[in-house]
Amino acid sequence: MNEMDKMDKMGEMGEMGEIYGRKALDDDDLDLVAALQHAPRAPLSLLAEVLGVSASTAGRRLARLESDRLLRVIGQLDWSVSGEGHPWHVWVTAEPGRATEVARRLADLPETSHVAVTAGQADVYCSVQPARRDHTTELLARTIPATPGVRSARSELVLSATTKSDSWRLPRLVPDQVEQLTRHAAQDEPVSGPPRQARLTDDELRTLRLLTADGRMTAAQISRELGIAQSTAYRTTQSLLQRGLVRPRVEIEPGLLGYALEVAITLTVSPSAMAEVARSLARHRSARYVTTTAGTSCVVHHGVFRDEDGLAEFLTRDLAELPGVTSFDVLVVLDALRRHWLDREDGRLATSAKTDTVNGDA
Repeated sequence: MNEMDKMDKMGEMGEMGEIYGRKALDDDDLDLVAALQHAPRAPLSLLAEVLGVSASTAGRRLARLESDRLLRVIGQLDWSVSGEGHPWHVWVTAEPGRATEVARRLADLPETSHVAVTAGQADVYCSVQPARRDHTTELLARTIPATPGVRSARSELVLSATTKSDSWRLPRLVPDQVEQLTRHAAQDEPVSGPPRQARLTDDELRTLRLLTADGRMTAAQISRELGIAQSTAYRTTQSLLQRGLVRPRVEIEPGLLGYALEVAITLTVSPSAMAEVARSLARHRSARYVTTTAGTSCVVHHGVFRDEDGLAEFLTRDLAELPGVTSFDVLVVLDALRRHWLDREDGRLATSAKTDTVNGDA
């Protein structure tokens, strides 16, 4: 590496230190993130009241985090509208030195919702969901294995998600603050039971696309954007939210919140214990995404930890206490290139999504 390359590398490391270090987010920023996690669509007036600041201060902080591409409130789509069938976990072994190249190529696929370079038994981990079921064979048996730099790939079908990342919370707020925010968010919560999907109308499809890009978009904004009555925009938005077809969520890198380690743990579990193990893991404070699968993994636990000691405690104590777990394997995320169809650039959110993830556009 020549002197110029060294200087460039030092500059990159300094910038990343500011992104992931304390300079990027202060305590007030973290409180705002925590509040938004509890109530992503809360108006600035409520966020300000809960956090004890002015609405203008809350608005400026949120605008800065968004303009710096550190945070975005998006709409997390239910699987029934992001594709046909359930997603697949895919573990990829790359040729030596080509893991990042492979990850970038996989992130370019429209079916890929999540891609990360990892350390462990796989070099790249990704999650994919074909827009149509009849595309599954082509994607898993030909497209991914034939990607330049891929040496081998293993896929497992996701059977169910016990928890998804929109449910993870940064533990910073006191109970009274949480109660205020939760009370407001309840109006947007899905009704009990699985999401109810009928054939979506044109207004619903157009509204869904807007909410996917901006989970805080109001009925008034949707009305102006789509040229429909505000009352229609409100009814359509509430219908999509309460049917569970879209769930507002805060999209932000765990490293910005003080969680230096992100892992994907695949567990081999006896069949009779799969459901209970998944439920137990979903309740763990580290859990961001817990699924059961049709494969040797049985249960996959995506978790975040502040440091190696926290991960060690989880593996040697919490997992050890779960009956039915016979073995596990840990992948450490080195670099996340895409999450929920949103690309990352050096730890920041990309300027825009590459694809329209609403089913029916393929």
